Amino acid sequence: MSDGYGLLKGKKGIIFGALDDRSIAWRIALACKREGADFVLTNAPIALRLGALDALGEETGAPIIPCDVTKDDEIEDLMAKTKDHLGSVDFILHAVGMSPNVRKKQEYNDLNYNWLQQTLDISAISLHRVLHHAEKSEILNDGGSVVALSYIGAQRIFSKYSDMNDAKALLESIARNYGSRLADRGIRVNTVSQAPTKTSAGTGIKGFDGMYTFADKIAPMGNPSADECADYVVTLFSDLTRKVTMQNLYHDGGFVTAGISEEMIADLEKLYADKDEE
Repeated sequence: MSDGYGLLKGKKGIIFGALDDRSIAWRIALACKREGADFVLTNAPIALRLGALDALGEETGAPIIPCDVTKDDEIEDLMAKTKDHLGSVDFILHAVGMSPNVRKKQEYNDLNYNWLQQTLDISAISLHRVLHHAEKSEILNDGGSVVALSYIGAQRIFSKYSDMNDAKALLESIARNYGSRLADRGIRVNTVSQAPTKTSAGTGIKGFDGMYTFADKIAPMGNPSADECADYVVTLFSDLTRKVTMQNLYHDGGFVTAGISEEMIADLEKLYADKDEE
C-alpha cells in the first residue's frame, strides 16, 4: 500500500457496510488506511458470515464489530465498543443498502409493504439512527465528516431499482436534515451519488449490466471505479472540505449533466437502421 498524501493522518472513524473486496466500503477502508486513518469496521451479523471482512480487518488493523443498523441497542453497543477501541471519531461512512423487493423481483406497483419498510429502515432510516446514537454517545468530534453512499435513482427512475429509488431519496433528505443540525459543530453530512459500480450488491440487481453500460456510454469520462470513489470520499473526510455539507455530490464521470453521447447516437442509429431493414 502506498503512502498516499497523509490526508487523514491522526483521524479515526467508523466504516459501515464493507462486504468483500469488490465493495465500495472495502475500497474506502483501504484508502482511509493509506491516508493514515484508524477505524473500526462494522456490518450486520449475517453480512459478516457471508462476506470476508476478517481479511480487511487484518490488512488494515481494524477491529470488526457486528451491528444490525435497524436495532438501536446494537448501534449503542457499537458506539460503546468503538469508544473502547478509538475514543472519539472524526468520520463515519454509511454504505448500507438492501431491498428484499428487488432481491425477490417484486414489481414496484405490487410491493410487499413489510419488505418496503425493511428497505427504508436498512437503506435510509439507519443513517438517522447512526447519527442519533453518535450524538447521544458524544463519539463524533467537532469538525467531523459523515458520508453516505447514494445513487442517481434518488432523482431519476430506474425501473429495476424499484423501491431503492425511494430509499436513496430518503437517505439524501436525512443527510441534509441532519447536516443542518450538526453544522454549528462544524460537522459535515453529505451523500455521494456513485455511478453504477460492479460490486456484489450492484450486480445482484436485475438489469444491472444494462444500467452500467448505459451510464458508461453517456458519461463523458465513463463510470468511475470503486477505488476512484474511495479517493473522492477520502477528500470529504479530510480537512480540505470543511465547508462542504448538506450536499448530494455526483461521482459519475459527468453522467448527471450529460444528455447523450455521440457514440450512443451512432449505436442507436445503427440499431434502428438494422431493424428497419429486417
